[in-house]
Amino acid sequence: MRVITGSARGMTLKTLDGISTRPTTERVKEAIFSAIQFDIEGRRVLDLFAGSGQMGIEAMSRGAQTATFVDRDKGAAAVIKENLEKTGFASVCNLVQMDYSSFLAINTQLFDLVFLDPPYESDMLLKALNSLGDFVPSGGTAVCEHPLKAQLPDEISGFTKYRSYKYGKTAVTVYRKD
Repeated sequence: MRVITGSARGMTLKTLDGISTRPTTERVKEAIFSAIQFDIEGRRVLDLFAGSGQMGIEAMSRGAQTATFVDRDKGAAAVIKENLEKTGFASVCNLVQMDYSSFLAINTQLFDLVFLDPPYESDMLLKALNSLGDFVPSGGTAVCEHPLKAQLPDEISGFTKYRSYKYGKTAVTVYRKD
């Protein structure tokens, strides 16, 4: 897994060993960043269910102002920290080892761009989307990676479905905040 472009271009990122995380494939990551390329520079990013942190790090490499990485797994948090240090983004990013719902319950920050890639066989995606409304200003974007078979609503918590993409068994749905 590597950073595709920007200031950290070509850097290889560490991933968590085992099957507890499912890193976004390079093909899907390239497609996501192509779709949101004008929604990154100067933005405040939230990488919820961060895993290795690759989505938030890619956004930072492309000019995001700051990123917050949230993952409940201790091993994932250690990998994210290592990747942030390697890419030089550790000083401008926040790492929170906490469950997504606990984080959203205490969060007071606004985020312009949110990446959501929870475990596929869970109900966390809709719960997280439903809880994000107060933390994303008008014009903000939420990018959701999910199994192809999952049906997401056209509108949820102030977000409107903007586009959907299919990549094998993976789907990506982009929401915009009204």
